Amino acid sequence: MPDVEPLPLAQLTTLRTGGAPERMIDAHTTDELIAALREAWAEGQPLLVLGGGSNLLVGDEPFEGTVVRVLTTGIERLPSPRPGFVRLRIQAGHDWDDLVAYAVSEGLAGIEAMSGIPGTVGAAPVQNIGAYGQEIVQTLAEVELIDESTGAVATVSADELGLGFRTSVFKHHYGSVPERPAVILSVTLELAEVGHGDRPVVGEQLRIALGLGPDDRVSLDWVRDHVLATRRRKGMVLDPDDPDTYSAGSFFQNAIVSASFARTLPPECPRWPVTPDLDPVLVIPLAAYDGYVPSSVSHESDVKVSAAWLIEHSGLRKGFKLPRSRAALSTKHALALTNRGSGSAEELAQLARFIQGRVQAEFGLILQPEPVLVGVEL
Repeated sequence: MPDVEPLPLAQLTTLRTGGAPERMIDAHTTDELIAALREAWAEGQPLLVLGGGSNLLVGDEPFEGTVVRVLTTGIERLPSPRPGFVRLRIQAGHDWDDLVAYAVSEGLAGIEAMSGIPGTVGAAPVQNIGAYGQEIVQTLAEVELIDESTGAVATVSADELGLGFRTSVFKHHYGSVPERPAVILSVTLELAEVGHGDRPVVGEQLRIALGLGPDDRVSLDWVRDHVLATRRRKGMVLDPDDPDTYSAGSFFQNAIVSASFARTLPPECPRWPVTPDLDPVLVIPLAAYDGYVPSSVSHESDVKVSAAWLIEHSGLRKGFKLPRSRAALSTKHALALTNRGSGSAEELAQLARFIQGRVQAEFGLILQPEPVLVGVEL
């Protein structure tokens, strides 16, 4: 088993918090990863599976258990059953942005708007990562996983993963446990072969972010370059020389609320309709059919509202921090909580609780954290 000298988790997470675990295993191959997970589960000790560490807030005390670092890498090109598409099978520990760069270099479309997102490929389906209107659910074909309860390895199609807004059956939401405890071993995406020429940009949200009109045509490389530039301006691309990037990205989720609740918010609050679930199919037994079919019930779509706008308009501007705290909102983006230098997890948690309280008092809703919290309470 590839045990290594445990490192403080503050060195391995982008929020730079967390002590050293009792045991640390570096898994460089799928076989090593499977063996490490099966052994840890059999021992029944606390386990933390660590990819890029970009979606974690880890408590200040040493982790009393095993940390398994997923360091597997590799991209395999596969045929697709759909003409004009290609599939990529990527190992779970592969860097996400390296994958996006590869796809763009190969003229493959579908993930270019997610350029610059930190972390590993295996973590991407867990919270259905997305940016500027693109989400991994749009291109995900299947995942290979190992089930915690049985230790069995299986390939599972995307439609079985419960992918929704920043969620899946794997996601450990704050205050709950995953519906399907498992670890992803590899991810298979299906991307469109579009080449390197200029083409219309699909998606209004992405066009607005890039300042493009419906008829403008640009290349995949152009989209990637401009998305990266946009994210850098917001401090959302990791940079060791920029404390604004010592974060977990967006700390709070954009809130999903009912249409009626959204109408209670100021009209200038940015909002986007959420596609409603389709009504279930109505089945009427033939023996009971009397010629009358009930009319379908119309439902208002839920609405996604901007958490960053809610934070700023509750009186907390970019760069805000509590007195004597080393945690602060980013000076570039009000949705990012940042560690301004050797700050503790508790300092970050105090700031998060303060923000939740201000937004609730001003607008009547409680923002939910997006990162996974380990040994920390809000």
